[in-house]
Amino acid sequence: MVKKICGIGAGYVGGPTMAVIALKCPSIEVAVVDISHSRISAWNSDKLPIYEPGLEQVIQQCRGKNLHFSTDVEKHVYEADIIFVNVNTPTKTSGLGAGKAADLTYWESAARVIADVSRSNKIVVEKSTVPVRTAEVIEKILVHNSKGKIKYQILSNPEFLSEGTAMQDLLNPDRVLLGGNDSLEGQEAIQKLKDIYAHWVPQDRIITTNLWSAELSKLADNAFLAQRISSINAMSALCEATGADVSQVSCVLSKNTKLGSKYLNASVGFGGSCFQKDILNLVYICESNGLFEVANYWKEVVKVNDYQKSRFVKKVVTSMFNTVSGKKIAVLGFSFKKDTSDTRKTPAIDVCKGLLADNACLSIYDPRVSEEQIRRDLSMNESHWDHSIQAKSTSFTSAKQVSVFADVYEATKDAHGICVLTEWDEFKTIDYHKVFDSMVKPAFVFDGRNVLDVDKLREIGFIAYSIGKPLNQWVNC
Repeated sequence: MVKKICGIGAGYVGGPTMAVIALKCPSIEVAVVDISHSRISAWNSDKLPIYEPGLEQVIQQCRGKNLHFSTDVEKHVYEADIIFVNVNTPTKTSGLGAGKAADLTYWESAARVIADVSRSNKIVVEKSTVPVRTAEVIEKILVHNSKGKIKYQILSNPEFLSEGTAMQDLLNPDRVLLGGNDSLEGQEAIQKLKDIYAHWVPQDRIITTNLWSAELSKLADNAFLAQRISSINAMSALCEATGADVSQVSCVLSKNTKLGSKYLNASVGFGGSCFQKDILNLVYICESNGLFEVANYWKEVVKVNDYQKSRFVKKVVTSMFNTVSGKKIAVLGFSFKKDTSDTRKTPAIDVCKGLLADNACLSIYDPRVSEEQIRRDLSMNESHWDHSIQAKSTSFTSAKQVSVFADVYEATKDAHGICVLTEWDEFKTIDYHKVFDSMVKPAFVFDGRNVLDVDKLREIGFIAYSIGKPLNQWVNC
């Protein structure tokens, strides 16, 4: 019988996942541990370290009862029956596989802690996205560093969460994937984890596979979703060139029951911590297995995403008389999608850096992202613009070129143009008459998310651009 679960890692996956398990399994003690004192302090405060709709209510209901946040990693690992490893697996920045392979440093550290403090048999669950056959590596670390004859069962239980809807995805998942060994012990471990999810997930949504299929399925899932976004974004460029309307094309495609309607909205590009990282990891695995044609196929998904961001910046600059030097551009939205404060790999970073490279002055507004986070992101050199001489000076000049506002009307005042880079709902209800009156004329709007009514904007007097719309629909002179 499972009495205690420990989740290592208190980030976007670990916090919400463990909170929902605590909510649905009140008889099980759940501990979320992390070596970051500031992060754990935030989880124990009234201001959580991440924003997800519905998360705060669950935390308030369970925290201090059967849900605890702690920096005492060793204690809670020692006491746990099941250990979820929710640590980050970023792309390697140096050494073998740099720029593609997953960096398993945090995973290895977690495994060594588990081996060092465990005195009873444990079920160790891969929750982080990891390369195929990672379980094999982790098992070696556990077995060769354990104290005594302790048995470990490694399970793969990848998360399928979308930021902004993570709580809904956890409370009502379309599937839960459990991968384990075919041995008797492996199947018993799967059943224990399955019984936990069965408290709220219907049995027909709980899928069991072998370890390697579960690990690869997570990479494949993100790769297919990113591929779909790049596909419709590639079509948006063709639509602009031919006079077609990408919204109408998307509508037609969505009526095909073999395709469905999800992920068919053209935009400035995909972002987030997973899509690009997991595709590049998939590319590295393919190359390592000699599957170079397959690797090249997936590389193109990332290339199209970079192309879409570059294309957007080029459209802004060329539309505004081939220069934005010294011009104020209001950037509405900085998170990679609405209903989250996460800025990892957000398209806004590359778009802003591209505009800064042309010496634009940016005024940025996002309802959830802090000024500190925005400035930190723009000061980093990780960008596909870094190959240019101008972009390399961006971090040096950005402090005086960038202003961050807490009010959308202050951000747009005296601006020459507006770039909508996140699809926050509030951007649809802004008083654009008021905005137009306060801007330098001609006033431009570049809708990078296709969420605005550009016809109404043109009636007001804006020169408005939407992605995937033909030329004669967006030029308004």
